[in-house]
Amino acid sequence: MRATLHAPRRRGALLPAVLVGLLLFLLGVPGAPYARAVTAARTADSASDCALPGTTGWTDEGHDTDFSAFRRPAGTIEVAMIFVDFPDAPATESAADDAARLTPGADWVWNASYGKTWLAITQYRHWVRMPHNSTDYGFDRGLSHEAHEAYLKDAVTAADAAVDFSRYDMVYVVPTRNAAAISFTPTYVYEPGTAGVVADGTRIKWAVTFGQDMWHWGYKLVGHETAHTFGLPDLYAFDTGGDAHRFVGGWDVMGLIGGAGPQYFAWQSWKLGWIDDSQVVCRASAGSDTVTLTAVEYGGGTKMAVVRTGPTTAYVVESRRAVLADVGLCSTGALVYRVDSSVETGGGPIQVMDAKPDDTPAGRCRPLDDAPYWAGESFTDAAAGVRIDVLSAAGDSDTVRITRW
Repeated sequence: MRATLHAPRRRGALLPAVLVGLLLFLLGVPGAPYARAVTAARTADSASDCALPGTTGWTDEGHDTDFSAFRRPAGTIEVAMIFVDFPDAPATESAADDAARLTPGADWVWNASYGKTWLAITQYRHWVRMPHNSTDYGFDRGLSHEAHEAYLKDAVTAADAAVDFSRYDMVYVVPTRNAAAISFTPTYVYEPGTAGVVADGTRIKWAVTFGQDMWHWGYKLVGHETAHTFGLPDLYAFDTGGDAHRFVGGWDVMGLIGGAGPQYFAWQSWKLGWIDDSQVVCRASAGSDTVTLTAVEYGGGTKMAVVRTGPTTAYVVESRRAVLADVGLCSTGALVYRVDSSVETGGGPIQVMDAKPDDTPAGRCRPLDDAPYWAGESFTDAAAGVRIDVLSAAGDSDTVRITRW
């Protein structure tokens, strides 16, 4: 399936390396397993060998996204944007002003997807009145799928006279800023076998119903919530204890929307089809590969190196630079993270490895924002049999050696 890239090795280096590995093994020197791994294999595995299966039945980091349930993020996606107000919260602002807060998200997704996905948003810039008060929809008390679907149905019904929903793949519902009770932004994905929402002979399978948090997060909220319709999980912690962003910090818009490094992880872009198989180097068997990784903010080149460690687990290393979506990065370099596709959304399916756990990030930066490894540094998980060495760094790339034993 996937073509793989790895640096060629000199033939003359093979015999000395074998002798060194054997000597270390016989002497019981620490690090001997790593020395043996370097000589164990010379060819990277197929990228498909590192494609972890999804096991949770919903949004997770499994490579095999169920696109009968989720929207395939390829090409042009037609989106109808409608605007709603309420008997207890009539709109007093222009719908165009609210739209301007969100529509730049289409350009952001286009760039973050390397030009693979375009959100063609058609705005119906007039307010339609919902049949119930904003406080009747339950947003301030938590929201079930059924209650969310009822809200979406009311919005679609209210707008149906002016909108031909058969023309669209997805719906964005934007409430007036005066509706404080519509406090947050959930994503709607149709559950097969239920009545759902139907308009103009078309089932509404995917929608984002924006809330007042749009005024905090801005257009990158489009990148976060729309990606849920593509099958991506949340990378922040759902539990209320501790730091909600302890898993990935400010990396990836699916974690902290306003984080310093919101570009999607290479692993996520591979899952979505924005990175193809030829841009992945996989090490699933014992051995070592030297790889030059081009920064994930750019579309070309090798985007990540993966070391598979179990049925649902792997380590990934990618290169990050302060450009494009990541222009506000606090630190650049080789970012290492662990993926577990058996972990549910909000439980930490991706966890970033911190190269500097004892350092306090400067200024506006958060914990983990300084996580990348620099040239001369390495990450090791001896229990998993993994080592990642950063050999050098260039303007838009990092050269790493990945090893599995």
